[in-house]
Amino acid sequence: MPTDPLSPAPPDPRGQRSLRLGVGTALCLAISFGFALPIPMIAPVLGAFLLTSLNRPLSLKAGLGLILMVMFTTGVGLMLIPLLRHYAFSGVLLIGLGLFLAFRFGLRGGNALVSLFMTIGLTMISAAGTVDFGLALLVINALAKGLLVAVLVLNFCHWLFPEPSHAPMPAAPPVAPEDVASRMALRAALIVMPAFLLTLTDPLGYLPIIMKAVSLGRQTCTTAARGAARELLGSTLLGGVLAVLFWCSLSLFVNLWMFFLWMLLAGLLIGRKLYRLTPSRHPPSFWLNTLATLIILLGQSVQDSYAGKDVYTAFAIRMGLFIAVTLYACLMMYLLEPQRPRRRKPGFFANHVFGRLKRSQS
Repeated sequence: MPTDPLSPAPPDPRGQRSLRLGVGTALCLAISFGFALPIPMIAPVLGAFLLTSLNRPLSLKAGLGLILMVMFTTGVGLMLIPLLRHYAFSGVLLIGLGLFLAFRFGLRGGNALVSLFMTIGLTMISAAGTVDFGLALLVINALAKGLLVAVLVLNFCHWLFPEPSHAPMPAAPPVAPEDVASRMALRAALIVMPAFLLTLTDPLGYLPIIMKAVSLGRQTCTTAARGAARELLGSTLLGGVLAVLFWCSLSLFVNLWMFFLWMLLAGLLIGRKLYRLTPSRHPPSFWLNTLATLIILLGQSVQDSYAGKDVYTAFAIRMGLFIAVTLYACLMMYLLEPQRPRRRKPGFFANHVFGRLKRSQS
């Protein structure tokens, strides 16, 4: 039906969404560090994923369902701990299969949050439990508290910056065909597995690497192979540069309020790019991965400083590992991308024969 030219245009919700992303991420960061939550970087990372995935506040029923989902995914990670301790090879194979099924579930139209928490539960909790069962419980405690903070902040930001009443609903993500979904899920699982195996050697030191690998695995499910290196490596390097600038700015005034304000500024700037309020040639997944990388690097540096470690050496090592994981992800995308059949060009002899035939017919 033709639309009335005098009718008002539907409101643009991108400004509200950008504000929610910036304010919500900064609030999650300030609350998690202010209350000294275990693994405080988890809350802002989960908050960023929730704020970009959900354009409506969570109802009570949805919140209870999310809690049950977290209980199930963390329970799966706990059940795999004895298998990893006593039958390591079989345990690693089962975790690889679980990662494949979790990524494939999301690609085939399943709930993206279920896929995300399934990958986190399979990797972070089981890796932590191989060293100490109490450490696995600490990771579960961090996930539960981080998710609770993220959900509360999500609903608060929707109250503070409500979605316009007549705003168009976002289009549902496309459901990948079965063969494409299987190939992408295998690729994402292979990207996460080396980081998981590295974390088994030192769970406390390498848990951020798993979070980065899970973020990359999710990103490769929506990234074309042709621009994979530019997007994956570019977002990782940009997140590292922003983390360095953030740390230098924070060192001028070291307090929680400035921590909140600098993260608010970074979240608003990235949100404008992510929602295309500012022109950008990169897709939203690029900017979401940049924000996640910034939070992980910055949060771990703050914890290193609190523990009295050499922040700059630890940051250099962690950034080097992030780049190595990203390059490996680019290699997997190149190797597991189906090659299109190329048309062979006729050789010199064929060109000569065909040319004489055409001339004789004319």
